[in-house]
Amino acid sequence: MELNEEQMKCAENHLKKHLPLSQMVYGTLVMRNRVGSDPLDVIVDTWPDFKVIICRPQVIQREDLFKDSLVFTTDSKALEELVRRHPVFDWTQFLCLGTHLQDIRIFKTMASEKKVPCGELAVCHMMTLTDVDKLPPVDGTGVTLGSLTESHVQLVNQNWKFTEGMAVTMIRNMIRNFPSKCVLDERGQPVSWILTYNSFAMGMLYTLPEHRGKGYAKILISTMARRLHSDGYPVYCFIEEKNLVSYGLFQRLGFTEDPEYRAVWYGFNDLA
Repeated sequence: MELNEEQMKCAENHLKKHLPLSQMVYGTLVMRNRVGSDPLDVIVDTWPDFKVIICRPQVIQREDLFKDSLVFTTDSKALEELVRRHPVFDWTQFLCLGTHLQDIRIFKTMASEKKVPCGELAVCHMMTLTDVDKLPPVDGTGVTLGSLTESHVQLVNQNWKFTEGMAVTMIRNMIRNFPSKCVLDERGQPVSWILTYNSFAMGMLYTLPEHRGKGYAKILISTMARRLHSDGYPVYCFIEEKNLVSYGLFQRLGFTEDPEYRAVWYGFNDLA
């Protein structure tokens, strides 16, 4: 069943019981309920005691296909039953799906049966900061901080690992509606930045090569973490397994993970 506005608020509270494993979908509902900038459908297997919850972006324009569908479940069998019995996803279009690594097999099997091509996009540690007071002090002397504007969309897109034409709309939406921080040079141009996804995860952290080694990433992470916490939002991020540098950085700043959990993103069909 698809949830209405009031049910989405109840679902947000219900997901708190399953933190941090439910963090990705919980953060998406927090953002949806408080900011409401991204139209999405929220689907559960039963109500009010659901075992499966799926956040699926509404495809209003072609660029919306680039947005993630996110899945959380406490019962893999219930998840498989829901997605097999009901038309939760359109398997004829591109689908970017984020979920727990152990549950992706359900979707890979269905894709194989439907002869839908699929591929792994990322496998990540989910790192959470539970106490911002434990953030180590950072020296921001001489550093000018600001927020990104829509004039910086192309700069962010061209320096993102998953740069893609349809990502521009998503990045513009993130900059326009969600928290961001950047370090500005003497001309007022960003040289290092961090954004917030619609799941409230911090991400797209990047420093231009010629400005690295100055501690900008540490300053941005600490500043963003404190802002999100002060606004009552979750403080977390996803770090790809192969990105040991970023993993070590967030770990030194006090972020921790559940070693049993891995988040995975898969793409189904080609993004033509």
